[in-house]
Amino acid sequence: MRIYDFEGFPNPARVRIALAEKGATSKVEFVHVDVMKGEHRSPDFTAKNPSAAVPVLELDDGTTISECTAITEYIDHAFEGIALTGRSAKERAVVHMMQRRAEQGVMDAVGSYFHHATPGLGALETYQNKEWGEKQKERALAGMRYFDDVLAKQPYAAGANFSMVDITLFAGLNFADFAKIEFPVDCTHLAAWRARMAERPSMKS
Repeated sequence: MRIYDFEGFPNPARVRIALAEKGATSKVEFVHVDVMKGEHRSPDFTAKNPSAAVPVLELDDGTTISECTAITEYIDHAFEGIALTGRSAKERAVVHMMQRRAEQGVMDAVGSYFHHATPGLGALETYQNKEWGEKQKERALAGMRYFDDVLAKQPYAAGANFSMVDITLFAGLNFADFAKIEFPVDCTHLAAWRARMAERPSMKS
């Protein structure tokens, strides 16, 4: 099993955290894709993922799986340990609902701001729309405030248990720091949750 990624980027970080939570980091081979040199757009890589994005999971039978949620779903069911995608029908539905909100409202919104309203990845950016990027910054801040309200009522982003939603939200906030989106000072519940998450060994790896 191989994972093609660029260590330090926010989406690859989500997969690495998931593996660490499952105690499975040593069970996969990491293959470095030098995004800064454009290797993610090479014919060899786009044959694995037409979206030209990392990470990508490649199974021993040659199957390739992209998109962090799908990769985490596979990891969660391939390895024993903590459940990242829920156990009961209700838990799984809530986790996937909140995962979508964490992706759209924080992670993807921050990404759009970074790629459109800042220099982003420099020469690798083929199209930028600053107005759209600034709008996505507003969306990211609204997403943070949404999860602040959520975390005022429950210990984790999807309920009573840690899940992949917490991974996505944590990575999204770290990405926001990198993109220089100022954390809202009034989001005290989100800040307290973030401090707790930072203490998890997986988040430090």
